[in-house]
Amino acid sequence: MQWSIKVARVAGTEVRIHFTFLLFLAWIGIGYYQEGGAAAAIQGILFIVLLFGCVLLHEFGHVLAARVYGIRTPDITLLPIGGVARLQRMPDQPWQELIVALAGPAVNVMIAGLLLLVTGFKFHFSDLEQMHHPQAALAAKVAGFNVVMVLFNLIPAFPMDGGRVLRAGLALVMDHGRATRLAARVGQVLAFGFGIFGLFGSPSPNWLLIVIALFVYMGAAQEAAMAQMKDMTTGLPVAEAMVTQFVTLAEGARLEEAVEALLRTSQHEFPVVDSGGRLLGILTRNDMFAALQRSGMTTPVVDVMRRNLPAVHPFDPFEQAFRLMQESNYPALPVEDAQGRLVGLITPENVGELMFVRSVLQRGAVPPWRRGASVAGRSAP
Repeated sequence: MQWSIKVARVAGTEVRIHFTFLLFLAWIGIGYYQEGGAAAAIQGILFIVLLFGCVLLHEFGHVLAARVYGIRTPDITLLPIGGVARLQRMPDQPWQELIVALAGPAVNVMIAGLLLLVTGFKFHFSDLEQMHHPQAALAAKVAGFNVVMVLFNLIPAFPMDGGRVLRAGLALVMDHGRATRLAARVGQVLAFGFGIFGLFGSPSPNWLLIVIALFVYMGAAQEAAMAQMKDMTTGLPVAEAMVTQFVTLAEGARLEEAVEALLRTSQHEFPVVDSGGRLLGILTRNDMFAALQRSGMTTPVVDVMRRNLPAVHPFDPFEQAFRLMQESNYPALPVEDAQGRLVGLITPENVGELMFVRSVLQRGAVPPWRRGASVAGRSAP
């Protein structure tokens, strides 16, 4: 995620902090200082750090459950509104998704239970109103936060865990696409209700609730779009989605040639191939800019290109290729023929264009530009 910094790596998963979280921490410290001085500010910051420690443990609950089913998590990013664990993919079976979704709240239940045990179970829901006061007991406040976190995350709306629980439950009795669309619709209705209540439920607008409503609405829309894409690409081969006209760079090319290609084309990723047309790596626009600042125009492209990219073949299922693109987090996925020669590229831009066209065409229809077309790469020098 952009504007985030890596602070740790735990069991193969990067822990990152978004810069807005640091601003949020400073804002909390100032607010507590104005209310109770330096001691209150320290306690307030400590409280927030402990809260986000609980958020991090919540996300690692998802990580560990997903790992049981062979799903890696490249990173977790902490934001002012919570944590985001970026799973390579969602589980294939509804009951697996149900377990992964419930693993996070289960961690908060355990934390709250341990803290309540420490405090002698002296907790009432009315105590939640005192969570922002510096005078309230720290252990009780953290326990209360975990109770709130469980209740909030189980709201049946994407991107909260409750939305995934709802989708998994529906997918047990219907197909995954329809289950996602229904769960997304429920989430959008709830988001609309949050927004209305945030605007008119009190004498002054509740901006936090409005932000949450926007967050939930966009998360639900994104899940619905992903489900639609999965439905439309079922049975689609990679050959239907790949770009076949693109510029390549020779093995001995330098950055000056890459810059020229960047300026005269609309490409952002440039495959580097050997004399036999086999892929050696891909040079991205961002890597190109970084290398220009670092070492200049005469730098060989092989020194800055990305190597060991995963590749697919023209008749592989597109769904498999799209999943591989998500898991590898590369901006372009090479398509190779049986001899290992580069014949195409899959890019996010082309995937988006494909989705739009297929949403207009009748599902399953063969596009006229592909009828009778052979799978061959046509790359300009």
